[in-house]
Amino acid sequence: KLQCSVPFTPATGRRILTRPDTEDPDLEKYLLSGMMQVAEKMDVSSVHVTFADKTQWELMGEMGFLQRTHNQFHWQNNDYANFDEFLAGLSSKKRKNIRRERRDAVAADIRIECLTGADITEDHWDAFYRFYIDTGSRKWGTPYLTRQFFSIIGETMPDDVLLIMCRRDHRYIAGAINFIGGECLFGRNWGSVEHHPFLHFEVCYYQAIQFAIERGLKRVEAGAQGQHKLARGYMPTHTYSAHWIANQSFRDAVDGYLTNERRYVDEEIDYIAEHGPFRQQD
Repeated sequence: KLQCSVPFTPATGRRILTRPDTEDPDLEKYLLSGMMQVAEKMDVSSVHVTFADKTQWELMGEMGFLQRTHNQFHWQNNDYANFDEFLAGLSSKKRKNIRRERRDAVAADIRIECLTGADITEDHWDAFYRFYIDTGSRKWGTPYLTRQFFSIIGETMPDDVLLIMCRRDHRYIAGAINFIGGECLFGRNWGSVEHHPFLHFEVCYYQAIQFAIERGLKRVEAGAQGQHKLARGYMPTHTYSAHWIANQSFRDAVDGYLTNERRYVDEEIDYIAEHGPFRQQD
């Protein structure tokens, strides 16, 4: 198969790239047609375009790609002045739970540091890389990023990185890396060498929200999966993928499945929106 995506990154964006001054649907259709021709020439089974933006996803549907939807949990910044103003919009129970989790997360005399730009040193990357390797090992994964990768991003794009580090007893015990976009904070990797209740939520969700509010970012995308994010203010948002399948019989079967799945995803998002953590408005 052929895969069109940003490697290892479940973040929505344009997948058919043209110069900013030539964003022409006809040109994008031409490129999509070329993609299908390459697939036929290579005799591959399928082409998959994942985490496309909605506009290009609709264009792909016009070109005969099968359309799939799913959801991720994103936090949306409704012009909050601070974290407490965000909490004020939640139901009383959810608000109390978050405050308790934030207290408990740092109860063991844990200090949290939010680092960007020149504040991030090679010592920070050494510590974070240990967390990264430990997470990959415990989840039976294969860590694909090298230690050098973190030094490179520290040198080439330091102002686009938010490194959240946790220190206890004069040593770092946990951390998370985020990337700062024009309007969004993208949470990516987390790791720790000590277990502390709710520390993961504090670092990956609450600190990210706090940073986004302070920077005026419109949303936080904390990665794939995670119904547990809902109780912490992250709401379901559509994601889009498109698929071209060479075999017509298999294509028809998949098309029927995706039609039903899209309806289910829409219903699920609508239901969660009505029963989410935010206070119901009169």
